Amino acid sequence: MNKTKLSTHHSNVETITSKVLFKENQQFQGSGGVSRENSAHGFKPAFCDTRTGNLYLSRFASGELAPIHLLDGLPEQLVAGRSDSGQVRSTVDSLVAGFVLEGHFFTRDEAAMAVKNVQYSCQK
Repeated sequence: MNKTKLSTHHSNVETITSKVLFKENQQFQGSGGVSRENSAHGFKPAFCDTRTGNLYLSRFASGELAPIHLLDGLPEQLVAGRSDSGQVRSTVDSLVAGFVLEGHFFTRDEAAMAVKNVQYSCQK
């Protein structure tokens, strides 16, 4: 798994589940804080472990890079629970879903702000 060491102050108050990712996508839709709205700007969906500062690009279970946030490609140490069929149900509570751009992690809020700033500067 590709990972990049970084320092971060972000914290998560709940484990990430498919429901949490769905809620976040609804919350950030139209803001630039979702993959389909920021991928054209170079953002890649990723997760940051706030305990270690390690960054993990989102991947399919096969290991291939994923265009959206997926849980099944996460390393085992980040998995808190699995279904009977082996799918990831939840992550450790130190994980935050966000994006990577040029080696830097952005929360959904930060990515939305960056996309908004790029769009604004291009309209001048």
